[in-house]
Amino acid sequence: MPLSPETLLAESQLRRSYRKFLPEPVDRAVLETCLLTASTAPSGANKQPWHFCVVTDPEMKQRIREGSEAVEREFYAEHITDEWRADLAKLTLAVEKPFLTEAPCLIVIFKEWWSQKEDGTRDKNYYVTESACLATGLLINALRNAGYASLTYTPAPPTFLRELLGRPEGETPIMVLCVGKPDPSYELPKLTRKELGEFTSFFE
Repeated sequence: MPLSPETLLAESQLRRSYRKFLPEPVDRAVLETCLLTASTAPSGANKQPWHFCVVTDPEMKQRIREGSEAVEREFYAEHITDEWRADLAKLTLAVEKPFLTEAPCLIVIFKEWWSQKEDGTRDKNYYVTESACLATGLLINALRNAGYASLTYTPAPPTFLRELLGRPEGETPIMVLCVGKPDPSYELPKLTRKELGEFTSFFE
């Protein structure tokens, strides 16, 4: 039976981004079902321009962490603005990203600009960013519904992930989704969400 809109809202409001996870593995069957749910997202011309790399191997997670911290050091040293730094202060972020090795599962999400046909020509995709982001949103909510916490992490720039994971030239990584059971000892930052009237306009 479908959830009422009010029940779905109440459950969705419980979703928070955890930066500490319990070591309990993510159930493979549940994860596969969540990924299939993500694949139901609408996409430009139904090209489904996304790819999900699921990483549970500790060595690969360590390599992802090392690459991420390297680009983060450069970002914080040379690219971040004072305004951006102030906005991030409430989240107590740092160059070190221990959650990348502590989370039992990482899902590296790629958007696919084009794929290569057998004859060597390119098969172009449309509305690539929009489509991949829609699929990511469905994945996050499916994982939440299955009892897993997730953290969206976007190293800047994330392009090293393509080579690290052996993905083709036509794909660009957009984020790493850290997945697992949330560690209850993690102190969530105190955040507020906008009221409906702050982000919605009705034309009746």
